[in-house]
Amino acid sequence: MSKVVVVGSINMDLVAVAPRFPAPGETISGERFVTVPGGKGANQAVAASRLGASVSMVGKVGRDGFGDQLLAVLQHEGVDTRHVGRADGASGVALITVSGGENSIVVVPGANHALLPADIAAAEAELASADVILTQLEIPLATVAALLDIAARHRVPVILNPAPAQPLPAELLAQCALITPNEHELATVLGRPGEGMDSLLPLLPGKVVMTHGKNGAWHVRADGSLYHQPGFAVQAVDSTGAGDTFNGALAAFLPQGLEVAMRHAAAAGALAVTRLGAQAGMPQRSELQAFMAS
Repeated sequence: MSKVVVVGSINMDLVAVAPRFPAPGETISGERFVTVPGGKGANQAVAASRLGASVSMVGKVGRDGFGDQLLAVLQHEGVDTRHVGRADGASGVALITVSGGENSIVVVPGANHALLPADIAAAEAELASADVILTQLEIPLATVAALLDIAARHRVPVILNPAPAQPLPAELLAQCALITPNEHELATVLGRPGEGMDSLLPLLPGKVVMTHGKNGAWHVRADGSLYHQPGFAVQAVDSTGAGDTFNGALAAFLPQGLEVAMRHAAAAGALAVTRLGAQAGMPQRSELQAFMAS
């Protein structure tokens, strides 16, 4: 298995389960409330670690109670936190409403926006030792750019999960080994809103693994041929964290080849939606192997 360094966000998720989503200005009664460690970076780190990768995290938490809890959880999951710093103020939080297997999310970045290029430079030796680097867009774009420069210098492949999506310059995309958007995110990243996968995927041959929920994932190979990894049929309970599970699994299994990694990632993402919570729903390696064997 690979050594994965995850550079990204670390949040506390405040999750309310409700019979439906409230309309603007409306108050409804919820059915359940849980506080769950999250953040795309931390989620992907936990997913990769549970699946057997050696994982280090580069990020920031606040000097608050949430920060203490978030560090403790990462360490409990076997993630190396030597490069997780403490920033003045609050840790990042995500306010999540779950209903009918779908979710709506408001993210307040907090300490995540204090992860700066200087922090990436301080972790250069760790980054240089990685087999795969995994990052997202819940940290400043300048920090992602600094990360890509260091990774290129050491010839370490970077998987960018471009969420929350924003238009990205061509030179930044060129430095990524892979990007892992959904269809909407891919259109946003490329500055072509409203276009679908048929026109978007050929624009970055060999670079994109596009996820599509229960329908699986697509990849246009460098030679222009299309590869589709079908989804796995499960009963969805909560889709929170499914994409992060996919990304963590993709990084963990990438040394076995991209298409093998996509199959494992699709299966891991499917397992994740059968349970409540982002990190809580992520499968262990043994669970993934049993699911795929069945």
